[in-house]
Amino acid sequence: MTATESHIAVIGAGPAGLMAAEILAQGGVSVTVYDAMPSAGRKFLMAGRGGLNLTHSEPLPQFLARYREAAPKLKAAIDAFSPDALRTWSEALGEPTFVGTSGRVFPKAFKASPLLRAWLRRLDAGGVRFAFRHRWRGWDSRGRLLFQAPDGERAVEARATVLALGGASWPRLGSDGGWVAILAPKGVAISKLRPANSGFTVAWSEVFRDRFEGQPLKGVALTIGAHTVRGEAMITRSGIEGGAIYVLSAELREAVLGLGQATLTIALRPDLDAAALTKRLSGTRGKQSLANFLRKASQLSPVGIGLMQEAAIASGRPLASFSPQDLAQLINAIPVPLTGVAAIDRAISTAGGVTFDELDANFMIRKLPGVFAVGEMLDWEAPTGGYLLQASFATGAAAGRGVLRWLKRS
Repeated sequence: MTATESHIAVIGAGPAGLMAAEILAQGGVSVTVYDAMPSAGRKFLMAGRGGLNLTHSEPLPQFLARYREAAPKLKAAIDAFSPDALRTWSEALGEPTFVGTSGRVFPKAFKASPLLRAWLRRLDAGGVRFAFRHRWRGWDSRGRLLFQAPDGERAVEARATVLALGGASWPRLGSDGGWVAILAPKGVAISKLRPANSGFTVAWSEVFRDRFEGQPLKGVALTIGAHTVRGEAMITRSGIEGGAIYVLSAELREAVLGLGQATLTIALRPDLDAAALTKRLSGTRGKQSLANFLRKASQLSPVGIGLMQEAAIASGRPLASFSPQDLAQLINAIPVPLTGVAAIDRAISTAGGVTFDELDANFMIRKLPGVFAVGEMLDWEAPTGGYLLQASFATGAAAGRGVLRWLKRS
């Protein structure tokens, strides 16, 4: 075992950890970022494959509401490093941003790699050091950080530590939730890690699955209980996923996990009421197939008609026996029984983590003085749309400032 000394250790080279390191370096302290992977920002780069949605342009009160119960706990951090501040930060790295038609904010380069490269150059110029292929194992009897390094076990003395180890989604990119087994024995309360922004399983018929796997549902309204979302979804071989599903994922997940299943209701033509649809469907079908008639009369997609057929089969009635009124009702109230939650390792993010009651206002773990926790390690969740990255950046910055304050006091 080798022992080295670092003033401040940041464990995790994702957005939260890198932002904490940047704030610390600007504060004049020596920082080393440790990560189990061979390079920084692997999950960040994966997020950028779809365009890197950095944040969202909606007004801050609505923005904060996306964090649900955790909003009051995250408010100060996001106020201090707001969506506008994040855009300014990106521009200073040579990556100006733009607002898309949905209000989401993207770098003009529309990918993560240029931003990450510029960021790492800035951190290097600021004196931040990196130690890759260093998997954190906890602490030794002297309170030193233990890492499994390429050359064996390594012990590191740190004046303070920022933990930015992520949740448990996409473990092949570095966030596997292994830190739970390290912190829980220390008495740190941790809410169970659960899939968030995930897909759900559905027992599709073989015919439907084979024909419509990968097909999008556009302009639909999805409902679970009192919650309705407009948007898009995607049929998968094992179920359903997509943007609108992710917005409802917390409600869907809790229903599935609590009751064993949940019924998602899909409206294919949410802008038309039952009377308008009934009128359209009351015309003579003639020699048209039912599918063609539904497509022309109600502008339904083949996958939407397939969903109606699935519901009819489940009800024990052939769709051809439905009256115009029955068809109109079904079009905007297709029941889709969800049988399970997709595996956490394929979820976009995770819910659960270190509870906020364990943290002080600076994101320091009260039971572990000098140890701070940030990003997706914490017990919050949010839909896709820029909210995930924004909170990761903001909590990383807040912890960086918190470490500097703590060093002054101690």
